[in-house]
This record gives sequence, C-alpha cells and structure tokens, in this order.
Amino acid sequence: GIIDFLVSQHPIAKVLRDHLVFKIAPMLNPDGVYLGNYRCSLMGFDLNRHWTNPSAWAHPTLHGVKQLIVQMYNDPKINLEFYIDIHAHSTMMNGFMYGNIFEDEERFQRQAVFPKLLCQNAEDFSYSSTSFNRDAVKAGTGRRFLGGLLNDTSYCYTLEVSFYSYIVAGTTSAVPYTEEAYMKLGRNVARTFLDYYRLNALVEGPLAPIPKTR
Repeated sequence: GIIDFLVSQHPIAKVLRDHLVFKIAPMLNPDGVYLGNYRCSLMGFDLNRHWTNPSAWAHPTLHGVKQLIVQMYNDPKINLEFYIDIHAHSTMMNGFMYGNIFEDEERFQRQAVFPKLLCQNAEDFSYSSTSFNRDAVKAGTGRRFLGGLLNDTSYCYTLEVSFYSYIVAGTTSAVPYTEEAYMKLGRNVARTFLDYYRLNALVEGPLAPIPKTR
C-alpha cells in the first residue's frame, strides 16, 4: 500500500515525491518467506535480532541495508529523519508502533508525534497499543540499534500490524483484516508524512480520497 500510493498520480503522492526521498526495501527475508516462514530466514536466523553486527554471508539483506543507512547517515548532504521497519504481529490486534526511550525528554516527546498523527489518519491504528521501550531482548532489532546510532533528529520505529484483525476506537467488535485493509493502512502511513511535514497547503485542490491502488 505504501509503495503503490507513493508511485501513484494522487496529488498527495506527488507532493511527497517532490519534497521527500523514500528508500524502500520491500522484503528483508525473501528466502524465509518463500519457504513459508514469517520470522526466520532460510538458515534459521531471526533477522530482526542481528542488526548490531550482521554478517554479509549469513544475513546479507541486513548487511546491505545497514551499509546503505550508515552511508546516508555519514553523508552531510542527507538528513536521515525516519526509519520504519514493518512487521506482522501474531498475538496483538490493530496496527501499532514500537519506539525508543531517550533520556532527552524533548526528543522522547517528538518521537510520539508521528504515531499520534497516524492514529488520526487510520482507524485501525492504535496509539494506546504503541509502546516506547528499551527491552534488552530487542536490543538487536533495527529500531533499537539504529535508535542508538542515529542522531537526535532521527526517529526509528517498528510498525506492527496484526495477522488477524483490528478494533475501531469506541467499538468492541473485531474487524478481520483483508488485503485491501492492509493496503489502506499503507496508504495512510504514506499520507501521514504530509501532516508531519506540514505539506498540506501544497496539495492542489481539495484532498481527494486515497484510491484503492494495486
């Protein structure tokens, strides 16, 4: 949904492409997913625990993406502001985010802005399930490792989305996720960058509904 929307001719997508650069790695576990695994690679590695020191041989996708991120971070011409790792969640419902904890209170508060905006745009995204933590078990995740590497103008998140369903605020009934619902959440994630960077005034004409692109 994110990719389809960003490359579409929607007025919001055009504004986002004109003002922001998106680097997208659509799949970090292609061999594992091909075999039906949703967590482990072909060699049995949980890839989202090896960001600290990925091996070019054992974790080639992580190694390549990490090199790209570090290269961008060290380039004075690039302002690397967001890292969002997208996962499915096997037990919780809705979409929600994991973020990092910082000693700097202002930085911590600024980190909460994007998920709060996303919650306003997506009925299936839950800010109450969003969590900011420093769990030692997750020290090897992309979100934790890069949160410690990048500077205080960078924000690192894991976007988790339920395998099963979501509950709309103010209701109690679970709504099963469909392929279109997942796509819609992706479009809403992309649209949230318009709000975050306050680019709304640059969109030509009234904000049209985001199409069901595929």
